Amino acid sequence: MVWPPRCFIHPYMNVVLRERVAEFPAGGNTKPLHTEPPLVVDLDGTLVKTDLLIESVLSLLKERPVCLLAFPLWLLRGKAWFKQQVARRALLDPETFPWRAPLIDYLVQQRAEGRSLVLATGSDMRIALQAAEHLKLFDHVFASDGSVNLCGAAKRAVLVKEFGVGGFDYVADGGGYRRCDLPVWGAARNALLVNAGPGLTTAVARLASINQVFTDPGNARYVRFRALRPAHWLKNLLVFVPLLAAHRLHDVALFEKSLLAFVAIGCFASSGYLLNDLVDLQSDRHHPQKRFRPFAAGDLPLSYALIAGPALLFLGCVLGACVSWALFALLLLYFATSFVYSLCFKNVAICDVLCLAGLYTVRILAGSVATSIRPSQWLLAFSTFLFFSLALVKRYSELTTMRAVDGNAARARAYELSDGELIAAMGTASGYLAVLVLALYIAADKARALYSRPELLWLLCPLLLYWISHVWLTAHRGKMPHDPVVFATGDLTSRILIVLIGATAAVAL
Repeated sequence: MVWPPRCFIHPYMNVVLRERVAEFPAGGNTKPLHTEPPLVVDLDGTLVKTDLLIESVLSLLKERPVCLLAFPLWLLRGKAWFKQQVARRALLDPETFPWRAPLIDYLVQQRAEGRSLVLATGSDMRIALQAAEHLKLFDHVFASDGSVNLCGAAKRAVLVKEFGVGGFDYVADGGGYRRCDLPVWGAARNALLVNAGPGLTTAVARLASINQVFTDPGNARYVRFRALRPAHWLKNLLVFVPLLAAHRLHDVALFEKSLLAFVAIGCFASSGYLLNDLVDLQSDRHHPQKRFRPFAAGDLPLSYALIAGPALLFLGCVLGACVSWALFALLLLYFATSFVYSLCFKNVAICDVLCLAGLYTVRILAGSVATSIRPSQWLLAFSTFLFFSLALVKRYSELTTMRAVDGNAARARAYELSDGELIAAMGTASGYLAVLVLALYIAADKARALYSRPELLWLLCPLLLYWISHVWLTAHRGKMPHDPVVFATGDLTSRILIVLIGATAAVAL
């Protein structure tokens, strides 16, 4: 006989799935059939470390936002119908799914020993068949069909009808906080758990014998914190620039307002980062560095972003309103710009880097609004040119990184590989213009009025020239991370230059 069969009749959907697994030699399988009952495997949160329904919805909204208007109508016909309509329109690539490698290795071993494997999931049949076709491991697939949502009791009923009570083993993650897989484990012979906490383990142990537990390594609290990108909060220190430029850091009342503005814009920024990570799931998984982000790697459930994002936004609004309504309005403008950037502008050449530069400048304006210190024209001009240069560094470094992945066909957002020289030219020119603005400011009467030794400020020009040139040279050599600010905090040369710049400015006072 030939094992496994070339195709099978899906007992629940009555459809044929053609498997492309390698067959044993024509003489038949010399191994005896596995004596263990079939091993039934869940998909979402188990075989893949993510929720494919949420990913499908996000993918659909990114490509066709107008479908949001149809969601209530689809939900009125039930969750199974909703899943089917989303799956019909969303484009997911199984190649990029964050598969759970240890579990797949175990399934491969079981399959090699001749055991029958079954995929049973609440996801729509289209997605389930995609996953099965990609892995080429399963003999049967059970999934939602547009009328029945195959979760909980419905999944139990189908599996019991096919295999009988105690006629299968079941591996799942428990179905999240709802623990909807408990009825299925109640009908299984053995239970295999994925990332099960003490409470779930105890509950399952009352229903079935626990055969094996698969646990992801790592600190969950640290991963949640890392998803907020705390390293990027260094950018929020720009809210203190107006206070620093006006030489009023000693003013406790103004410093407290700046500190509140710092935390508030940090909440808005982290909320925007969570949104950005949801929108960029597919592209991040194709990136050699960004694929390790918590959501792209499947280290965090997508629901965390859907809960933490609005919570941080609310907290930021409260803190901003505590300082002033003007700051509250400016923070909303910041988030709106970040939101539009994530959805649209990041894929529009030049407009994307202008948005990034603008988000830097808004941080300075937030500090001005919080302290009622009007920013000078010199400061705004300097920040515009400098941040435009840093935004171009980010795009240039992404293009350099993708060149190592895709070769001559590399792209970074809306930029092609051939745009690299032009991006570098624009970026270095903009950075050097920032130095020119600084030189003109030092020569102006305002600098002489604020500093007792203004002639020492001229040392800032070569120091800043050195840093901008160093950043671009590093990016040109392909050694720049995707964000120049994070790079500056870990780069020894940058840290030395920052200390020298700060010391020079302090002595000039």
